[in-house]
Amino acid sequence: MHLLLFTTILPLSLAQSFGYHGLTGPTNWYALDPAANALCATGRNQSPINIPTASMSCDTANAPVLSIPAQPQGADFVNLGTTVEVELHNGTLTDATGKVYHLAQFHFHTPSEHAIDDEYSVLEVHFVFQAEDGTRSVVGFMIELGEGDALLESVLGTVSDIPNNGDRTVTGPLDFSALATQLSEGGAYRYSGSLTTPPCHEGIAWNVACRPLTVSVETFQRVKDVVKFNARFTQGTPGEINVLENVANALCGSA
Repeated sequence: MHLLLFTTILPLSLAQSFGYHGLTGPTNWYALDPAANALCATGRNQSPINIPTASMSCDTANAPVLSIPAQPQGADFVNLGTTVEVELHNGTLTDATGKVYHLAQFHFHTPSEHAIDDEYSVLEVHFVFQAEDGTRSVVGFMIELGEGDALLESVLGTVSDIPNNGDRTVTGPLDFSALATQLSEGGAYRYSGSLTTPPCHEGIAWNVACRPLTVSVETFQRVKDVVKFNARFTQGTPGEINVLENVANALCGSA
């Protein structure tokens, strides 16, 4: 059985306690639960990151294979308060070694959490997968303004129906074939990072697609009206000292 019903990979109590502003925001996630969220302030392989294309190449040879069956009746779409999420569990992601991860859900951030050459996009969608051994992989697609990919327009076409935390609706029909082709042909920036929300667990196999998706201005505005802002700040280069730990050390040194 691989139905992974972890809400944005978070316990419900924690999902309700963190946010993106003030004392519930990313700079204070550690303090919300020091035992559970320690890596948010001390982890050295945290996400999201800036992707410098001069030193981090787009990997087309080892791009994972995305396989998500079409959903002609749509899928459940819920407002979690911290994001809007599509609850869908019957897709897979297969990496270059043949390891299979099972889809748990996909959700949206605005603006994008990752940056490419210091440039952010208006949205980013994260497809979250987990393998039988408990390891996780995430596929992220940057989203820019444009004509609007059919999949995104169908997913987000009902976002205005879930303006409040706890609201639920159903998306339009979903066809993921073009998305899978875009990932396999366009490749991905791959690195080992973390969850971008508490508890900030590390060891996440990240695949940020090299080719962006597009969404129409009208649809993007509807998303903004509901989601507002839900992006964690850019973390340091993988392996370097955590940004917050570095600040804490500096403050202690100046005391």
